[in-house]
Order: sequence, then C-alpha cells, then structure tokens
Amino acid sequence: MLQLRILVSMLPLLLVNPVAQGQDYPHKPVRIVTSEAGGGNDFVARVIAPALAGNLRQNVIVENRSSLIAIEAVARAQPDGYTLLLPGQTLWIGPLLRKLPYDPIRDFAPISMTSKTPSILVVHPAVPVKSVRDLIDLAKARPGELNYGSPALGSAQHLAPELFKAMAGVNIVHVPFKGSGPAIINLIGGQVQLMFPNLASVATHVKSGRLRALAVTSAAPSVLAPGMPTVADTLPGYEVVDAKGMFAPRGTPAALIARINREVVKTLNQPDLKEAFLNAGVEVVGSTPEQFAHAIASEITRLGKVIKDAGIRIE
Repeated sequence: MLQLRILVSMLPLLLVNPVAQGQDYPHKPVRIVTSEAGGGNDFVARVIAPALAGNLRQNVIVENRSSLIAIEAVARAQPDGYTLLLPGQTLWIGPLLRKLPYDPIRDFAPISMTSKTPSILVVHPAVPVKSVRDLIDLAKARPGELNYGSPALGSAQHLAPELFKAMAGVNIVHVPFKGSGPAIINLIGGQVQLMFPNLASVATHVKSGRLRALAVTSAAPSVLAPGMPTVADTLPGYEVVDAKGMFAPRGTPAALIARINREVVKTLNQPDLKEAFLNAGVEVVGSTPEQFAHAIASEITRLGKVIKDAGIRIE
C-alpha cells in the first residue's frame, strides 16, 4: 500500500517531467538512420545533420543501413527522440507493392517532410507534341503505340506515368529498365518516346535539344524549373513527387515530436541549406507533423489505387 501511495503521489511529477515535455532534450547525441551511403536519402540526411546539430547544440550522427534494415531498426527503437528515421517515399509506398514487416502508419510518428523532387515529363524530339494536351491527344489517337521508360518498379518515375495514364485515360506502354541511365539513353536514342525522370538527370539533354520538356509533376510550379508548366495544369489534381521526411518511432511523446519539428523546420529554413538542396536539384520542404501525415495518407490513397489497378507488384 505504501508503494502504491508513493506512486500515486508521484504521478503529477511524472506528468510534468521536463524530459517527457522535451525541455531538456537533447542531452546526448541524436542518430538519424537512413539508407545506403551515396543515395538521395543519405544526401538529405547529411546536409541536414550538421545544421540541426548546431540548432540542438548536440551531436547529430548519420547512420547508414540498407533501406529495410534502417526502417525496422527505428521501428524497434526507444521512442525517446534520440533515434530518428529519414527515408524516402519507399517507407509508405513499399507496403503497397509487396508484403513488408512494418506498417508506416502504425509504427512511425511523422515529424516533418524535409524535401521533395518532382519528376519532369520529357519526350523525344521526334514525338510531335509540345504540351501535355498535345501528348494526351496523340496518345488517344494512337493507343498502345507510344511507350515510356522507367527504372525501378514502384519508383516515382514509374508511378508518375501510371497516374498520368489513369487520369488522362490513355494507353501508353511501360518499358522497364535497370536504372535511370539506361532508360534515358534509350529515350535519347528514340527507342522509347517519353519518360518522367528527375530534372537533374536530364537537364543538360533538355538544354541541348536532345529531349523536349513538357511539364513538371509537382502540384505547383517548381523552383527547379522556372516557367515550366505542371501536368496538373492539364490534369487537375495530378501530383507525384519523390518526397523525403523525418520520423520518430511510434509512441514518442507529442511534446518531443513538437520540439524536434521546430528544430528541423528551423534548420530547413537556413539559407545555406536551401542553397545546397537547390544546387542538387532538391526542393526544401518544412511542414508540421499533421501536414506530413496528411500528405502521406493522401499519397497512399491516390497511388494505392493506381498500383492496384495497374497490377504492380514486386515479388
């Protein structure tokens, strides 16, 4: 009974514990777990980490693991704010493509979207179109005759044209490649007619005239392609971007999520960080946890239907 009374008497103190409220966070190094070194997730994590460390006044360490191992490690980590995950959209799109040992909604707490990279719709110059409307009209007049190239199944560069097909009501044949490089080479060579690559990978080819750019896949015009129209200008509601963001394990106290969110967003708004991202062809995005959660739920619904209707599966 005495122990019970002591515990009850301590409850108010526990409820206002400054650690639980995030007031003395962090008092030890913070880990950002991400996928393999050299990839897009790793780049974003390593640009953010030193700036975030300065704002937190604590070391921030980037830890590389294979994508699935990184996700599982953070899902099992203590929800204390010291182990964070920075993945791409594979975290929430992956389970739509195959059975995986985690649930992106159940196992993680969104902190903030950190960045997004739109794709750009490009065609071979021999394709007689100069706009998205022209392309839709041509595809409707020649069903099954046009084809598009893409790298990995389920990537933004694969799902962007599949959503385009579904919303425009056209039949364009998918030609898969092992990586963006071979796909772009075949597009320049005219073996495929169109593609939705990221802008940085084809910018020089567009500038030289070897490819023709029609639109970007973000909902709004992109700072990465000034003056370029969006696919959504012709197909309202269209959007596919390669988004990345930061998560904590589910169960992390709301006060800690709010504290980390404030520091991450402040970090993302630093001019030198924004410049580093833009120079690499990446748009900086800061959001509230709620905005990030809504964006994830919306993409799961929108692209989940495309994946199901197109029968896209990874075995």
